[in-house]
Amino acid sequence: MEARGRGPTPHQTVIVEEWSGSSSEKLSLTATISSTSSSIAIRRFSGRFNLAWSRFLSAFVPEGFPSSVTPDYVPFQIWDSLQGLSTYIRMMLSTHALLSAIGVGANSATVIGATFQWFLRDLTGMLGGILFTFYQIFSTMIYQKEHTLTSGSNLDCNAKMWRLVADLMNDLGMLMDLLSPLFPSAFLFIVCLGSLSRSFTGVASGATRAALTQHFAVQDNAADISAKEGSQETVATMIGMALGMLLARILVGHPLATWFCFLSLTMFHMYANYKAVSSLSLNTLNTERSSILLQHFMLTGQVLAPEQVSMKEHVLPLWTNPWDWRDTKILHTRVHLAVKVSSLNHNYMMELFRCMGSYYKKAMYVLLEKNGIISVVMHKDSTHTDALQSFMHALVMLTLLDKKRAHAASWSWMDKHYKDFLLKLQSSGWKTERLLTHSVVWKADWICGPTDEKIK
Repeated sequence: MEARGRGPTPHQTVIVEEWSGSSSEKLSLTATISSTSSSIAIRRFSGRFNLAWSRFLSAFVPEGFPSSVTPDYVPFQIWDSLQGLSTYIRMMLSTHALLSAIGVGANSATVIGATFQWFLRDLTGMLGGILFTFYQIFSTMIYQKEHTLTSGSNLDCNAKMWRLVADLMNDLGMLMDLLSPLFPSAFLFIVCLGSLSRSFTGVASGATRAALTQHFAVQDNAADISAKEGSQETVATMIGMALGMLLARILVGHPLATWFCFLSLTMFHMYANYKAVSSLSLNTLNTERSSILLQHFMLTGQVLAPEQVSMKEHVLPLWTNPWDWRDTKILHTRVHLAVKVSSLNHNYMMELFRCMGSYYKKAMYVLLEKNGIISVVMHKDSTHTDALQSFMHALVMLTLLDKKRAHAASWSWMDKHYKDFLLKLQSSGWKTERLLTHSVVWKADWICGPTDEKIK
């Protein structure tokens, strides 16, 4: 094997630079190593303190931070840590009240009695978690069968909303624990109600946390992000529990002060949660974000960035604001995706056959419109991309309902603009592989005879 070069000559100096960083755009010079034939000299540019600090920080932030996560990771984690801190402080106050109500420290209390009450409390929480999961499945079935105006029940579809709802349910559970000593005759019922409320929190918070972790992981580092999030939560837990124990000891015998601190921390907790979910700029397409994007594109020909859409989408459920519910711009609530064909009435069925033999003869879906509501029938061979296209097509048709021949007008728009719309979505950072919605369970197949003609 032929050598590619010679070793350093007695008068030649070799200099090696050491760089550190998670990407080529964010490198910093950490050391230079110069070598001659007789000596090696090392010059370091980062002190021992900086090195120790970086190692300490690596236990709490993902490797390669900040380029290994999305830009909204930092503001979300700051507000999430603050709300977690207030949660653990209030948890100590509510637990102190709960143990006092059970009889800890009282001569009349029995160990078996306290154990039984605690067992019922935990059992109710476990059953509540199962019931909440069942509710998710049942509400999806109702959506598909009865065409309700919900936007699907999967937690992935509305991660921001369910994250907020989960923490509000946790607040309600701790409130029940603090209330329990005030009503001795209904103590067990109130405690079980609080445990039931917290069980909903565990299911919804865990599921939405998984969805958010996938959102933050821009380098397929979801496991690392989850591990570091656990470290952050552990620190917040320790600080919160220490402050909570101190506060509980100070407030012993002062019920009014206890309630004031609890309610003040609860208000801060709700505010921090709202700021946390509002800071998220999710780049996945659910029904509401798709509606916002499409309507803006049809008006301007431009696509909004995820940060712009996050300021427009609803964080709270629509029923909390009846004025928004009546807003004609909220088109996604008027689309029923993947309906069950056998559940359609006679008029709908006749319209379905007419559409299948005309505009949707070779399509992977059929759109049925009645009273400003569009039902979508998916083809047996349809894919995730077909589901996304069918939903966008339904939104286009709703926008063009005031025109004659809405089916033809919407197909014309889709043929001219849909591919360009998808390309602009992808260039703006949106994930267009699928639509986040309820599971598409019901599908259909249709075969049209050769004598069928397109209905004009």
